[in-house]
Amino acid sequence: MRRTVFLAGGTVAVLVAATLYGTGRTPHTQNLSTSQARAPHNPIANRVKNHLDHSAFFKKPIESPEALTKQCLSCHQEQGADMLKSAHFLWLSGDVMRDGKLVRTGKRNLMNNFCISVIGNEVSCSRCHAGYGMNEKGFDFTKAESVDCVVCHDGSGTYVKDKRGYPAASVNLTTVAGSVRAPARENCGTCHFNGGGGMGVKHGDLDDSLINASEEVDVHMGRVGLQCIDCHKTKHHQIPGKINSTYSEATEVRRFDCTDCHSKTPHGDSQLNKHVARVACQTCHIPSFARKYATKMEWDWSQAGDAKRQENAHEYLKIKGSFEYDESVPPVYAWFNGKMDRYITGDKLTSEDHQYINKPLGSRDDATARIFPFKLHRAKQIYDPVNKVLIPPLTSGEGGYWTTFDWKTAAEKGMQAAGLPYSGQYDFIKTSMYWPINHMTAPVKRAVSCNECHSSEGRMDWKALGYERDPVGGQAHGS
Repeated sequence: MRRTVFLAGGTVAVLVAATLYGTGRTPHTQNLSTSQARAPHNPIANRVKNHLDHSAFFKKPIESPEALTKQCLSCHQEQGADMLKSAHFLWLSGDVMRDGKLVRTGKRNLMNNFCISVIGNEVSCSRCHAGYGMNEKGFDFTKAESVDCVVCHDGSGTYVKDKRGYPAASVNLTTVAGSVRAPARENCGTCHFNGGGGMGVKHGDLDDSLINASEEVDVHMGRVGLQCIDCHKTKHHQIPGKINSTYSEATEVRRFDCTDCHSKTPHGDSQLNKHVARVACQTCHIPSFARKYATKMEWDWSQAGDAKRQENAHEYLKIKGSFEYDESVPPVYAWFNGKMDRYITGDKLTSEDHQYINKPLGSRDDATARIFPFKLHRAKQIYDPVNKVLIPPLTSGEGGYWTTFDWKTAAEKGMQAAGLPYSGQYDFIKTSMYWPINHMTAPVKRAVSCNECHSSEGRMDWKALGYERDPVGGQAHGS
């Protein structure tokens, strides 16, 4: 399998301020054998998650998903109201300013360089919507009976969603309803492990290896036994942790940090503790992602439609084009203050050669920013060269590319669904997208060593990032 390692460049800076280390010093190496171990707070210690057995409440056959939700709401009215404000139901979570106006953002209007856009493709994409009945003609986001409660609370392991967000025909709703529990990794993973069209495709640090993780895959899940909701502690169905969007003061956002469980000086080594202010914990403690299953690193939509080419899920599919996967991938690093610059459907391209779909915000001069690890996914996707916008093509359904293999028709229908003018011309443009790496924390013995960053062949390409040399060792990358 080909190994490709990308380094962030351009204006996205990616190293620790020189003042953090001093100058002219040799790289410091941590001696783990003499470090004073400090045990972190264990959020699940001495706690048992009890959940009421619901099987006694669901003895009769349930006629429809909406009927099931209504029965849930008979006891959980407040939770139903909370879900109507949640990102999982609204498909809106952040906001940006466009032409002086505040625009809410989410799956409804953001674009990506994987499956590109949900616009016009809602029938298929709603398999990962916490609701029932979505289609391309619209959806009522104010109806609590359309909320899908069991997609997150199924404890039977039998719940599967189909088109328009409805459960598959094989699902026994009575069995599922009687099994409800607090969400487990399997529930969250149903969508988050399979984002982008397949297991491990999108994120790189989220895949099925986390369901029964060893501590080598993820020390928090494998050794401590954390569930997703132990870190993503939810209040009123607002789930903290989303960091791939940008927010203004107008949008309430809940975040969490490693210091929710660990101290701000977690190391026995004072030199390492100095790093915490400007280096994210993930940067050192997640040395690589996709450590068990490969993740998609490149996707070329322009190659799609070749019926003569042999298909392979990890190399080429006629409906999607060509791919490059990789495993045990070192991240790229960028300054990150918790906000992202995002491309919204209809935004003008900033370049005709390459477009960032998103970009982490922050810099060396930004005191709120820290060096953070990312998966950088590169793609080639369809755009309108005359109007200079990315096209959200219709891929699924009637007239979609996966049926017709006609990009012109797919572009016309997609732009119509998005309410955007279409010039009638299309081409393909290179794009890049950053995905924050937060999972697959390695045991301490696998953490990134000092020399892995501060050496001539280290992870940091200082010159490409706007610096003359490594501020610690004094050597330029590769010298």
